Amino acid sequence: MTLNPALDVTYAVDLLVPHATHRVADVRERAGGKGLNVAGVLRALGEPVIATGLLGGATGAVVEAKTTVPHSFVAIGGQTRRTVTVVDRHDATGLWEPGPVVTGEEWAAFQRHFATLVKDAAVVVLSGSLPQGLPMEAYAVLVALAARYDCRSVLDTSGDALGLGAEAGPDIVKPNADELRFLRSTPATVVESHGPRGLIARTASGSWRAAPPEVVTGNPTGAGDACAAALARGLRDGTPWPELLADAVALAGAAVVAPVAGEIDINHYRATKERVHVQPHG
Repeated sequence: MTLNPALDVTYAVDLLVPHATHRVADVRERAGGKGLNVAGVLRALGEPVIATGLLGGATGAVVEAKTTVPHSFVAIGGQTRRTVTVVDRHDATGLWEPGPVVTGEEWAAFQRHFATLVKDAAVVVLSGSLPQGLPMEAYAVLVALAARYDCRSVLDTSGDALGLGAEAGPDIVKPNADELRFLRSTPATVVESHGPRGLIARTASGSWRAAPPEVVTGNPTGAGDACAAALARGLRDGTPWPELLADAVALAGAAVVAPVAGEIDINHYRATKERVHVQPHG
């Protein structure tokens, strides 16, 4: 689920230099937003998935046309945002537009639609920023709604939306190290993302650290979304935590070496999964 999706535009340059003019070697456009990236990864793995969210305006129409996974969006009056990622041979730089203003009526319509989807789903991944106009408690509302229909949930957002959503009791929250300060209290399993150093999971049955066998370079934009996809699949399947963390780290690395967020290098994933280092933590 992506409440604030985007038309992702990726520019490839040889080297990004601030305040300079660049010749773009390659331009790619795709339907983007964290939840759509998650859905794309799951679809690439052969999993049954449906994408939902809010779309509006001409940009929203392009996003829907470019969405390659099964989807069921809710229309809004505002204009869906664009995001621009500039990728060079070292790293990536992102420019994110703020997104549309969602009205109270549109938010109520989405909640009704969301309920029709989660009643038939095993897991929902709630990803990304909130568009303007939605309350900071929006994710908390959706976590509770999913639980009402026995649908498990993974929450991957930031700021106060993360803190309030985590208090509602999703099954997993996936903050990065900087976002941990927003977690005041939560009954959820916390899977901390530490970028290229891997993951730490703090669960009711123990804590583990998982680290990749080597540092991977490329486009890290969709790595966290690939991790969330692995967590959702493992949550559905009841995968033991050490195995699940290894899968999540390998899938995140496979996203980094892929050229565009929401894609994975399946060969890298298969070659890396058995070599991820997982050990008890703390």
